[in-house]
Amino acid sequence: MRHRLALRKFKRTSSHREAMFRNMLTSFMLHEQYETTAAKAKDLKRLAEMYITLARNDTLAGRRKAYSYLKSEAAVKKLFTQIGPRFKNRNGGYLSMVKTRRRAGDAAEMAFIRLTDDTVEAKQ
Repeated sequence: MRHRLALRKFKRTSSHREAMFRNMLTSFMLHEQYETTAAKAKDLKRLAEMYITLARNDTLAGRRKAYSYLKSEAAVKKLFTQIGPRFKNRNGGYLSMVKTRRRAGDAAEMAFIRLTDDTVEAKQ
């Protein structure tokens, strides 16, 4: 049974998978966009939203927790000074994922993940 197993394994060891997502999340925080396979984008979205929620309140404990995972001062600084305050009044849904194409070679479904734009308001 698969109870309480949230993330995919991607046929990698746990250390390789953790390093892969640390690298992906760090790059995402620095560039605010990332293109990867759709399955990896779904798991990256879950991680990124957790750290953006953490960054909404700039505390020392939050910075230390983010730095323990990201391992990049530049990424943590950008997360807490630019990205976190941008979503201060939003209760989730910070990222959008757009499926783009099929990758040549293995026909994997690719997706583009990026931060949502807060300047666009819903028309009623």
